[in-house]
Order: sequence, then structure tokens, then C-alpha cells
Amino acid sequence: MTDVEKIQAILAPLLPGLLGIELREATPERVVAAMRVRPDLCTTGDSLHGGAFMAFADTLGAVGTFLNLPRGARTTTTDSSTKFTRGAPVGSTVIGTSTAFHRGRTTQVWQTLVTTEDGKLCAVVTQTQLIIPASPAP
Repeated sequence: MTDVEKIQAILAPLLPGLLGIELREATPERVVAAMRVRPDLCTTGDSLHGGAFMAFADTLGAVGTFLNLPRGARTTTTDSSTKFTRGAPVGSTVIGTSTAFHRGRTTQVWQTLVTTEDGKLCAVVTQTQLIIPASPAP
């Protein structure tokens, strides 16, 4: 089983699995995934809901951070900023490409570009992930 398959299996029973996020690439520097725009992920006008865009991007940045964590450490998002540039219609697929801007000891910053399959930009999401150290053994 590849690293991508292992991470996909972890995500399957969680929100990313419910959203239908499909990882395509996952390295400590970059994470790429796809998500089909289903009717249940849309808002009025049959367009992907902004929260679904944000959850998609947040997942990719978190996966990237996870791949950089020291043994036993955890992560959580502390800040996220989204700029929307276009909608994604029901039936289409969005592609997210998340890259690390900063991979520090206590925080990481990731930027995710969400595009249509033909490369048109839909959203830019920048997030900060806190690194939570492993708890000391009792």
C-alpha cells in the first residue's frame, strides 16, 4: 500500500471521506487531490458551497503538515483565509494543489489553489497549522 493509499484509508471514515476527496499525490512539500462536485455539496445555483471549498483545501494543508510531523505530534488549523474567484458547477471536478510556504518547528503555512479540471482558478486558501508536540510518556 502506498503512502497516498494509507492516508486515503485514514481519511475515508472522516469528513474528507464524506466529501469524496481523492488524494492523487502526497509528499512533505505538496499535496494534490480531486473532489467531484455533487449536488449535496452545493449551494443554490448548483455551485459548490464555499464551506466545501474550504474543507477541501483545509484537508490538503493538514495532510501536508501531517507528512512533516515529528513522531507522536499532532496538528490543528489555527488560521485560514479563502479568496473565491469563480464557482464550480455540479457535475464538475475540482483539483486542489497545496504547497508549503513555511515548514517550521511550531507552525506550518500551506497555500492551496483550487481549480477546475481545465485549470481555471476557483479559490486560493492559505492556512496556518499548529504543531502540537507529542505528550511526554508518564
